[in-house]
Amino acid sequence: SNKALELFPSDGDLMAGQAQAQCRMGDLKKAHALCDGALRQRGQSAYRWLVRGEVMVANRQDMDRPCFDKAQEVDSDWLIPLEASLIYLFYRLPTKAYQRAKVAVESAPDAYHAWYIQGMSQLQVGLDSAAQASFNRCLELCPRHANAESRLAELQQPQWPFLRAFRRFIRRP
Repeated sequence: SNKALELFPSDGDLMAGQAQAQCRMGDLKKAHALCDGALRQRGQSAYRWLVRGEVMVANRQDMDRPCFDKAQEVDSDWLIPLEASLIYLFYRLPTKAYQRAKVAVESAPDAYHAWYIQGMSQLQVGLDSAAQASFNRCLELCPRHANAESRLAELQQPQWPFLRAFRRFIRRP
């Protein structure tokens, strides 16, 4: 990203990309500054607002929702709420992830990946039967989806309640 920004120093999306990388590496101060710079650049993109929302989530600030809403306003594509859902899953916020994944599924009911991500968020929230339905729908749309098959197999195995809760606690998307 540094080389790209040398060539295109005022590209807001490149700045947002570098902000997201810094955020994921834990340099939240630098990520915040880069994100501010990205939003000051000409034009708008949903990606810049998604990154802003991620920086807010990482900083444990409550301004993530307006950022993700703004991203959806800039671009109404179903991938926008799905990306927000993935961000929430990355930061272990499955309830918020489920809310965004649900919007993606409603916007694109034939998108198997949206069903899979919704199933993952439902699973982490503890909605096992709903997750099973989402994974089944994912498999209807994409019959050999290995991750959905794997999650369904996990759900169908009898487990002790505390073990299931423990796995849900440590599970990542």
